Amino acid sequence: MDYKTYPEYAVPKIDSAEGIPAHWGQKKFRFLCTFGRGLGITKSDLVDKGVPCINYGEIHSKYGFEVVPEKQDLKCVPEDYLEKSPVSLLNNGDFVFADTSEDIEGAGNFSYLNSDTLTFAGYHTVIVRPSGEDSSRFLAYFIDSLVYRSQIRKSVSGVKVFSVTQSILKGSYIWLPPVEEQQKIAAFLDYKTQQIDQLIEKKKVLIEKLEEKRIAVITQVVTKGLDKNVKLKPSGVDWLGGIPSGWELKSLRFIGSCQNGINIGAEYFGQGDPFVSYGDVYNNKELPRSIDGLVQSSDGDKKSYSVEAGDVLFTRTSESIEEIGFSSVCMETIKDAVFAGFLIRFRPETNELTKEFSKYYFQNNLLRAFFVKEMNLVTRASLSQELLKKLPVLLPAIEEQLKIASFLEEETHRIDVMIKSIGAAIERLEEYRSAIITSAVTGKIDVREVEIPKEVA
Repeated sequence: MDYKTYPEYAVPKIDSAEGIPAHWGQKKFRFLCTFGRGLGITKSDLVDKGVPCINYGEIHSKYGFEVVPEKQDLKCVPEDYLEKSPVSLLNNGDFVFADTSEDIEGAGNFSYLNSDTLTFAGYHTVIVRPSGEDSSRFLAYFIDSLVYRSQIRKSVSGVKVFSVTQSILKGSYIWLPPVEEQQKIAAFLDYKTQQIDQLIEKKKVLIEKLEEKRIAVITQVVTKGLDKNVKLKPSGVDWLGGIPSGWELKSLRFIGSCQNGINIGAEYFGQGDPFVSYGDVYNNKELPRSIDGLVQSSDGDKKSYSVEAGDVLFTRTSESIEEIGFSSVCMETIKDAVFAGFLIRFRPETNELTKEFSKYYFQNNLLRAFFVKEMNLVTRASLSQELLKKLPVLLPAIEEQLKIASFLEEETHRIDVMIKSIGAAIERLEEYRSAIITSAVTGKIDVREVEIPKEVA
């Protein structure tokens, strides 16, 4: 849909910005809002029940633009904070900025409280409270726009962590149409973003269903085989049920050996030989052929913590059981590589298990039941070698393993192509969402005469 532009534009106060409508104003954020700090707490102070609290991590990873505590599951602080720290309570329409970011793209991430529910700003946050008649909803869209984010990104400092201070926020510029026009722009963007978000949500649901189908296909084939009429025998393992009569079942300990990864000081990283990280395993079912991480390691380290074709690396430790026991298979030996201490390497030694079959067997969703049942969770979940060695492994004949792997390679590729295509469509919708917000709040389009359905407006 094409939108009109404004009849006349003026030069903005920011050199890198394009012209803004001539009748709009510009002010620094410091003249529109008051500023404060979130609670001086840590993650350990949070509880499941009490007063909802918006924290740094949730702003970056969960809630983003808007928070409605009645609809979203926020962590809480005890009610005695209402008396101890009332200055960190939020009002409807307040903004909560994360005060640090691990990457430049996250600098300026915030959440807008769209609720009258008593809610605190939590740790590592800056509270920004509109103090005039300007529309909080319009301001929320403006500070979510690319033109505002670019101001913050130019101002942040830091190497590994980018800090967003009150001073940076106060010195940023806000574009200001008349209040009535602000309200019309906000209503227009509510309408458009709702349409886009609904499309995105439908596509995300479709991706979830395809991913569930992918896992279901893998689980079915690596535990029951390709022949639907095959005779089954009891496995002796409740969650496995019957298995093909010609297959063997062995604990991992009888197929190969396990080894925890290397523990080495931070000063040794950044140069040297390939270093297989936790992320390399968690994010890939097959280890990348080229590893980005580097570490200085000795010849002895390279021998003890080598990464060879057929090795299966498992995630060993995390804050939750759900991230334990994820695997990645090494399809080609990575010369001189070592692997992280947060991983366990399983190395087959009996020639009963192919790397092609391993790639899919250890994605088997039924293995999650084994890990969840057996795992002990204290402050962090941890997978021990002894527990991993108890893992039941099904062993078809080598020829059948290769046939199963070939079938699954084709089936999962087909599903992955569909997931990738839908993911690309979501990216395009998100780019359009960002572009329409920026265009509306910076006056690149004139939406004053755009008709908005009454239920939205």
